[in-house]
Amino acid sequence: MSVTRPASQPSYDCIVIGAGHNGLVCAAMLARGGRSVLVLEAGAEVGGAALTREFAPGFRVSAGAHLLHLMPEELRRSLALESHGLKWAAQAMRTTALGTGGPLVFDSAPGEAVPGETAAAGGWNAADRDAYSLYQARMRRFAAALAPILSRVPPRLGTTAWADRLALLRLGWQIRKLGRRDMRELLRIGGMNVYDLLEENFSSATLKGALGFDAVLGANFGPRSPGTVLTLLYRLAGEFAAGATPGTSALRQPQGGMGALCNALAKAASAAGAAIRTAAPVASIRVEADRACGVVLESGESIGARAVISSADPKTTFLKLLGARHLDAGFVRRVKHIRSLGCAAKLHLALRAFPKFSGVTAASLRGRLLIAPSLQHLEHAYNHAKYGEFSASPVMEITIPSMNDPALAPPRQHVLSAIVQYAPYALKEGWQNGRQRFLDAALDTLERAAPGLRAGIAAAELLSPVDIEREFRIEGGHWHHGDLAFDQFLMVRPVPGAAQYRTPLDGLFLCGAGVHPGGGVMGIAGRNAAQQILSGG
Repeated sequence: MSVTRPASQPSYDCIVIGAGHNGLVCAAMLARGGRSVLVLEAGAEVGGAALTREFAPGFRVSAGAHLLHLMPEELRRSLALESHGLKWAAQAMRTTALGTGGPLVFDSAPGEAVPGETAAAGGWNAADRDAYSLYQARMRRFAAALAPILSRVPPRLGTTAWADRLALLRLGWQIRKLGRRDMRELLRIGGMNVYDLLEENFSSATLKGALGFDAVLGANFGPRSPGTVLTLLYRLAGEFAAGATPGTSALRQPQGGMGALCNALAKAASAAGAAIRTAAPVASIRVEADRACGVVLESGESIGARAVISSADPKTTFLKLLGARHLDAGFVRRVKHIRSLGCAAKLHLALRAFPKFSGVTAASLRGRLLIAPSLQHLEHAYNHAKYGEFSASPVMEITIPSMNDPALAPPRQHVLSAIVQYAPYALKEGWQNGRQRFLDAALDTLERAAPGLRAGIAAAELLSPVDIEREFRIEGGHWHHGDLAFDQFLMVRPVPGAAQYRTPLDGLFLCGAGVHPGGGVMGIAGRNAAQQILSGG
């Protein structure tokens, strides 16, 4: 896409570092608020990890995230993304869990089961169907109560400011208005691990594996890890805000891949008056009189600003771009200890022919496929990662985006995109040595689900967490910029002392996945940060 390049380099009201989805949302909101804004992107195009690129001749794929299911409907409408070119290749995509008893089909993730298909597949029993209906209704009530919290600026702790007191009261009221029974249940399960929650509700291994997978996707957790019910509720709350309704999935695939979403965001920001420069990596944040006052590019160019907003991860922002010398030693220590090592890889396959997954209909191939046969399988795969190893049978989220968007591949050929867990950043043997073995393990797993698939592979690309770190400049290769856990959540995300999108340095703000509400292609962090700045925060 074309980008706006100012002829000269004046000082701006705001400089946004990074043109990923959060940075672009932040820039658009700031520009709409009357601020002069410059967005600086290190890459050759906007999007960050949410871009579309060619990985083999004629084959294009979403490089990082490959589905949109967490961006709130009202945010998409307010930015008029469809008028800026965003189109959908698929909406309300269903999820299919691949298990030993046959495929189990959902309308959402999790969502209503499709009775005819699942009964034919033999994956359900009457008790689980009834239990699932009750479970889904209860979890949806919890998601509806928690969804507004995602879009609000989190309150600070230990302050007497009425704004923070009011925010805490609103937070408590969101839970209290559930009613006594649901409030007690939410408080009971909120700190549980998802393994125990699902074991007490269901008997089907495939069903439990699919629901448990959504609690650990992209995270450095296994289903027995404490707090994984929190991560599941976080996903469900995001999907509720994105427009998921009972029996309807929030999963969407943009036409042209996730890069098309970011191109629309860039056009919205430009239409509001923001300037965007690509191939402009920032080397450092300028500081004068204990205040951020601009940036210096790797080219040596210096650009001034009244405020600098970073969508980079917290470690990159504080330790590399700013420098520890400008921060308190205790704060630097907390930043260094943010748990942000990636544990998920991205696999891209160029396929010469239509992939055939055993027992899966063509309609289901247009959606999301999960290989997570049971909770035990998930936990055993995670056990390897704890010791710097990977499982011989990794778990996966799979899409075949060319089924819905044929332009992503040559005629009668296809692209397969998969998130593969668990892929530890600090692989014991090193990724240079272990890459091929991990790729073989992933392909063997796919071959068992889709016999003959390996023979049809024209090209393969594997992005380990180390590759993700290098290609997208994300410290640790964690696309959420840090694990979502109770000590890295809400008002203590990313660390105490950097709440409400502000930092200890005046004039420096954060707007990326490392701040509330966290990772995923949401855009909420970018919007909230802009609102803080516009309100004089």
